[in-house]
Amino acid sequence: MSAVVDRLEYNAANGHVVGTEPDAFLLHVPTTALFGIDAVGLAVLAACPKGRPQSVDEVVAALAGRFPPERVRAVIAELARLEVLQRSGSLRPINPAGVKLAEYPLSTLVLNVNTGCNLSCTYCYKEDLAKPADGRRMDFPTAARSVDLLFRQGAARERVNIVFFGGEPLTNMPLIRDVVGYAEALAGRDGRRVDFSLTTNATLLTPELVDWFDAHRFGLSVSMDGPAAVHDRHRLTVGGKGTYATVARKVEMLLGRYRSRPVGARVTLGRGNTGVEAIHAHLRDELGFHEVGYAPVTSAETEGHALTEAELAEVHAAFERLGLAYRDAALAGRNTGFSNMHQLMTDLHEGRRKSVPCGAGVGLLAVDGAGDLNLCHRFTGSELPTFGNVATGIDTARLGAFVERAIDREGTHCATCRIRNLCAGGCYHESYARFGDPHHRTYHYCGLLRRWVDFGVRIYAEIQRVNPGFFARHLEPRSVPA
Repeated sequence: MSAVVDRLEYNAANGHVVGTEPDAFLLHVPTTALFGIDAVGLAVLAACPKGRPQSVDEVVAALAGRFPPERVRAVIAELARLEVLQRSGSLRPINPAGVKLAEYPLSTLVLNVNTGCNLSCTYCYKEDLAKPADGRRMDFPTAARSVDLLFRQGAARERVNIVFFGGEPLTNMPLIRDVVGYAEALAGRDGRRVDFSLTTNATLLTPELVDWFDAHRFGLSVSMDGPAAVHDRHRLTVGGKGTYATVARKVEMLLGRYRSRPVGARVTLGRGNTGVEAIHAHLRDELGFHEVGYAPVTSAETEGHALTEAELAEVHAAFERLGLAYRDAALAGRNTGFSNMHQLMTDLHEGRRKSVPCGAGVGLLAVDGAGDLNLCHRFTGSELPTFGNVATGIDTARLGAFVERAIDREGTHCATCRIRNLCAGGCYHESYARFGDPHHRTYHYCGLLRRWVDFGVRIYAEIQRVNPGFFARHLEPRSVPA
């Protein structure tokens, strides 16, 4: 080994230790693989700190009184193979190579079917939002060309997904019905599968609509912020009235008759709204949602609806408490429906390795009323340039340049960050809203995210050790945009 690697240093950019012996784990950053690491491995890493390179023989000699030399050499060889130990003077993080994109095999297309919304939520990020009477409704020719584009660009995929978004998408139900019929006919002709998803504020739901969604196996997500006092703080009608009573009544009806797929709730956590545990108890345990996901508002604090730095820390502390409850339930074979934690468990279980923060611009695009292709549903109506049109196709040069820049980590903190393949720089829209640049890294909460992942690693390892069957029974894909 010493002939191959003369002097070694521990490169924490490629391997991060979570926990302590005997419950220590090594997160292999390049692959998001988790390894148990014993006392020998911990001692080897401690013997080769960055800036103090050691030869293999020197490490063996230093640990001779504690561990067999053959065992030490074997561990060194394995850590060097993983490039957690690297040759002194050649330390480098393992990152995706630069790419040139030529193809965009879409799996998901978001149709912004109406910019109009019957609510006036104080924290809404939609820049094209309008009152119901002023909403711009997508027409069927535009929608049909969108579906054609999805089937054409996603030709290699056995199944594709169409998401209906707004505004409030239920304000354009005639179009949704027509699109579903058109897409199902195309899928039947090609022998493929098409799935449908929709996010709604629930105020316009009726039993007839619920049954129709059920018949077409929609993935449904309801925007709801918690008990009445919390929900009515921000989720108001255009006239300024709270909507909790209406939404709760509609949700009761929805959950009482919808059978084809689990229904989730999406919570926006804005300023003054940090009581995550009480919200979860209400939405999951009292109302009966299958799962609840939380989206903290992290735009600039100068915007009155954004969480302050202290509030964001408070939210993450609450996430960890909910995470502990998730662990306790998982050990007993149950899922508490804490979506944020469940997604992290999914990422760790699958060894998720992100080159970009999400599928936006790669597997997903959003179509506005004019047929223009937007990076995702959050950008419709924004000043960010679009990437083609459903009538003319994807502007591959512009979109390729955007995604290639996102992948390039050179000169950013992400190049060496231990969670770079789980975060990949953060949400484009959060960066756009806060910094005016979708490529700006979300440095304002990097520390909290790193702590969250470390926490998740410990939870995952405990569940995997005590009840590994939990993951086989409960892991599931997420397909409804937030």
